[in-house]
Amino acid sequence: MSGEKDQVRLQQMMAPDLRPETYVYCTFQDHRLPAYLSPICTFRETEGLTAIVERAQAIEAKVPFIFEAKLITLTVHSSLEAIGFLAMIATALAKAGIPCNAVAAFHHDHLFIPVERADDAFSLLDALSHSGAPA
Repeated sequence: MSGEKDQVRLQQMMAPDLRPETYVYCTFQDHRLPAYLSPICTFRETEGLTAIVERAQAIEAKVPFIFEAKLITLTVHSSLEAIGFLAMIATALAKAGIPCNAVAAFHHDHLFIPVERADDAFSLLDALSHSGAPA
């Protein structure tokens, strides 16, 4: 299955899931991920390898980090070719003054939200999914 592309259906079926773990962003200029880290996501940039890991793991490994965040997964299987879905989500969060770092993966879209705003973001997304009205 290639995933849903219709923005209205995506909104209605997004079913946000707020994870209890706290995640942080780390970077490794040598592009080498230490063997003792198990990231949920990595991305290779010119400046270094970005790894998103659980905060507890980064602290235990004594790895510097920034941006303490909660993860909200939009559990609808969204197509990687869906047009405007993440833009709609980011706009709704921005209107509420909530920062968001999005990662689109094969099956779902994942939002990293600052810890102190995660409950607000979850409530907004949950209400949006039940509203039936375009954001």
